[in-house]
Amino acid sequence: MKLLTYTLKEIYEPRLGFIHNNQVIDMEDFGEISNFPLPTTMLELIDMGFELVEELNDMIAETDPTFFEEIAYQMDEVTFLAPIPKPRKNIIGIGLNYTEHVAESARGLDTSGKLPQKPIIFSKPPTTVTATNTEIIKNTKLTSQLDWEVELAVVIGKKGKYVSKEKAMDYVFGYTVINDISARDCRREGQWIVSKGQDTFAPMGPILVTKDEIENPHNLNLSLKVNGIEKQHANSKFMLFNINELIEDLSIVFTLEPGDIIATGTPAGVGAGRNPQEWLHDGDVVEATVEGIGTIVNTVKEI
Repeated sequence: MKLLTYTLKEIYEPRLGFIHNNQVIDMEDFGEISNFPLPTTMLELIDMGFELVEELNDMIAETDPTFFEEIAYQMDEVTFLAPIPKPRKNIIGIGLNYTEHVAESARGLDTSGKLPQKPIIFSKPPTTVTATNTEIIKNTKLTSQLDWEVELAVVIGKKGKYVSKEKAMDYVFGYTVINDISARDCRREGQWIVSKGQDTFAPMGPILVTKDEIENPHNLNLSLKVNGIEKQHANSKFMLFNINELIEDLSIVFTLEPGDIIATGTPAGVGAGRNPQEWLHDGDVVEATVEGIGTIVNTVKEI
């Protein structure tokens, strides 16, 4: 399923929906016409388990197409929010997870050029989350080195501790896109949270695609443009630690829970790795894309 959280012009309360025949169908309304009560938020849906997605797919296939006409919205009638507008916990970030990005970070930043032997883990607070078509806030009192990082994000679907990599995909609910915005001059003695954790530094969306829609998450193209010029282009097959390995490692460190979000790292092409270095400025438009999911578009706003 292609799931979204959205609002309407006349209704400001976030709504849960899904995309069907290139239209937005409200989840609660679909439940009413199907006489099957359904959740009203993405986290509630995830909590109910992936089995519900399978049931929903069957229900949609069995529903008379005319019923959808009463509860459908055109795509341009809705405002897309982040799929999970307010995560319950910090987003789990993975640093230096593509070989060429390790090399460019060593050139442009103070990181080691050695390939990590285990995943490098950091986090981004829930307040970093923003949606597509919103502003990325560049606080000029804090940073002059604002950078971009397109990433495939994994959304966890059930509680897991000591999960083996062989069973890791059983714990995945779906995928979305995250732009891991980073203030390169805000790293503090090797600590990244000030660099990564400022408000609006995790544009997310535009939708959440359930795992059954993605045949192989380890063969997806990722790309990013700034003002229409491509800066990053790679494929998720080049991750140093793939999703299975990340879930295994993370679940040893702490319990993974439904709704947890893992940003799996960015490929080469970030501003800090360029010669000369490039940074984001007021009015810049950033487009982050992951194949099979979509594109998030954000504009930089200096304050």
